Amino acid sequence: MVFNKAHSSNSQFLPSNSLSISPELLMPTPNKPNSAVKPIRDLAWCIAPTLLISFKYAWAGFHYAFISQRNFRIHTIIGTLAISLGVFLHLTMVELSVIALTSGLVMAMELLNTAIESVVDLTVKQSYHELAKIAKDCAAGAVLISAIASVLVAGVLIIPPLWIRLQPFVQ
Repeated sequence: MVFNKAHSSNSQFLPSNSLSISPELLMPTPNKPNSAVKPIRDLAWCIAPTLLISFKYAWAGFHYAFISQRNFRIHTIIGTLAISLGVFLHLTMVELSVIALTSGLVMAMELLNTAIESVVDLTVKQSYHELAKIAKDCAAGAVLISAIASVLVAGVLIIPPLWIRLQPFVQ
């Protein structure tokens, strides 16, 4: 198959025998959303032109999850508390790094869970589908497994020094 590159950078995917397509059809301009209803993301469907814009989109995803997802807020707060408690207990940098990594893994899994749920909801709309349920349940299960692992890791690293600090108060 021969590709025609005459129209735009996206036209490399069009066969040369296709009808002549105007640039407006290849790169449609998005409708301006009502900013009172949802955040303005005019170019969310495009590849970010700069690294700074990529970070802006990533931050927008983090912000969305923090604002809209109760469990993401819980994981963020618990992870922050675990790291703070580790600093208070003078854990080594390696131990603090392990706690930070496992907490970050839980938060990343929660972000992926949110993304999967959003895509599934977009696909099935208000209807029920068994495969949509499986996708959502498996994504939630992945978050659960990572959260359990994170609690176990933090417990193993935090409980012994915490117990030593609490010994004078227990007796």
